[in-house]
Amino acid sequence: MHAQSRVLEISFSDGASFRIPFELMRVYSPSAEVQGHGPGQETLQTGKRQVTLTGLEPVGNYAVQPGFSDGHDTGIFTWDYLYFLGSQQEQLWQEYEQKLQAAGLNRDAPMPEKAAHGCASH
Repeated sequence: MHAQSRVLEISFSDGASFRIPFELMRVYSPSAEVQGHGPGQETLQTGKRQVTLTGLEPVGNYAVQPGFSDGHDTGIFTWDYLYFLGSQQEQLWQEYEQKLQAAGLNRDAPMPEKAAHGCASH
């Protein structure tokens, strides 16, 4: 974890190495809070440019669970998902920018207040 540059540096056994920005990890967190419970239920994340990692806990041998400075800590990032984020960064940033533009928002817009959510994953 590189706190100053806000990136997670990760290397894989196939020789691939990535520097994944914390913001990208937070915006694409695999949690229900971000992804919803199915297609079209995603919550567009904004205001995450300055987010940092406050911790990174192992989950068995298959994943890590980061804690973010905005309090988000429910995403479990498998090694495969981290590889996907690292290898597809450019495309993911473009998709994120397109979603923001379509919603009339920018990366630094504050998140709207959360409405009550009735799922047990929170």
